[in-house]
Amino acid sequence: MSRFGLFGEITTIEGKRDELVTILLEAAEAMNTLEECELYIVSVKEEVPDGIWITEVWQNAEAHQSSLSLDAIKNLIEKGRPLIKGMNTMNTFSPLGGKGL
Repeated sequence: MSRFGLFGEITTIEGKRDELVTILLEAAEAMNTLEECELYIVSVKEEVPDGIWITEVWQNAEAHQSSLSLDAIKNLIEKGRPLIKGMNTMNTFSPLGGKGL
């Protein structure tokens, strides 16, 4: 199986990080219902008050793309978009295995 990974850094509008984190954690909860989503982690670094990092692992790239068309996910994206100042990095990778996979 060829897994699909995505790692991204989001910069929020000043003071809106916690609000966006809440929305992203709602998305993480929604991912619990998708077997194709193997990992969805939301992280912050206290020294970067407007930064959020997302790490995702999917069974394949198509599964990730399909998730974006789900009503619950589309609603969360719409809710979170106004809080985002920029997407600093979006990297894809091929997870090979290890603890948690």
